[in-house]
Amino acid sequence: MGVRLMVVDDHRLLAEALASALKLRGHRVLAAAAPAAGAAELVISRAPEVCLLGTATPAEPGTFDPVIRIKRERPQVAVVVLGPVPSPRGIAAAFAAGASGYVRHDERIEGVERALMKARAGEAAVAPSLLQGAFSELLNPAAQPDDEGQRLLQMLTPREVEVLVRVADGEDTRLIAAGMGIAPSTARTHVQRVLMKLGVGSRLEAAALAARTGLLDRAGPVAPSMTSAPTPESPNPDS
Repeated sequence: MGVRLMVVDDHRLLAEALASALKLRGHRVLAAAAPAAGAAELVISRAPEVCLLGTATPAEPGTFDPVIRIKRERPQVAVVVLGPVPSPRGIAAAFAAGASGYVRHDERIEGVERALMKARAGEAAVAPSLLQGAFSELLNPAAQPDDEGQRLLQMLTPREVEVLVRVADGEDTRLIAAGMGIAPSTARTHVQRVLMKLGVGSRLEAAALAARTGLLDRAGPVAPSMTSAPTPESPNPDS
């Protein structure tokens, strides 16, 4: 007996292709909708047996908010997430939101169909290895932190962290050297190493990355330089 289902994905061509393939296999596809933002309302109004919900960013905050709403208002609807190879955090978030399964984008149509059938039967529709990683993440959420700021901070030495903070404060090479009690050539070398480790091409990019990831908050303040900033009339070769 075919599954009464909906396909919801941001990529309309993918949604329509999946819907067509599943119809040919005897399933009743109620809709193939593109906008994920309206997924919850559509599913709640149609009340399928299974919803196949596509996402390209399973680890992003808020990705599975539609799943939460669907399960709150239509708990009988089984939701199977269709997405890229997930991190344990991403698949854990899907199950925590109430999803019944997770299928990779590169899965064959037979695998998608099996997942839909299992979800309708109330079973977990996910590969055992992915499920094991998800449960581990749910039970030990701090075991595999996904914190870019902390990761970047661990790449830098304490002196390089101080250099980055001073760069973010707008200090040039001369001020960095004066504040840290080192030669300008040494300060310049530290700056270049920081840029290389962060994978950026300029001081402005380094400062923006540090601010965006919260690295500066973790690093804390540094002592101000004892040398005043150069006046507009003074040449500054390292600006």
